[in-house]
Amino acid sequence: MTSLIRITFGEYIRLLRNENELTLTQLAAKLNLDSANLSKIENGKRDFDEKRLPKLAEIFKINLKELRNEYITDQIGKQIYETNCTKQLLQVAEEKAEYRRTLKEKVI
Repeated sequence: MTSLIRITFGEYIRLLRNENELTLTQLAAKLNLDSANLSKIENGKRDFDEKRLPKLAEIFKINLKELRNEYITDQIGKQIYETNCTKQLLQVAEEKAEYRRTLKEKVI
């Protein structure tokens, strides 16, 4: 699975649901959600609960790590959008992330 850059995670769930010919109600039941909440997730009005990622991966028989990466990149993208981050700010954030990686390596 390659990253789906031009869609949100909620839209990705809708795509998977439609590809697998599941109704909103059917998928909601499998995820232990009500269909109204799943609709809000698919429409970007509510975030998907990360704790449900393993169940989503199981339902659609997709790799959990790749699904989690898709979820995380969407969350980061949303944060960048909501805070109106500049590319310079993102570069500083990446440098801080790299610094944290070096700290982790020093501990090991």
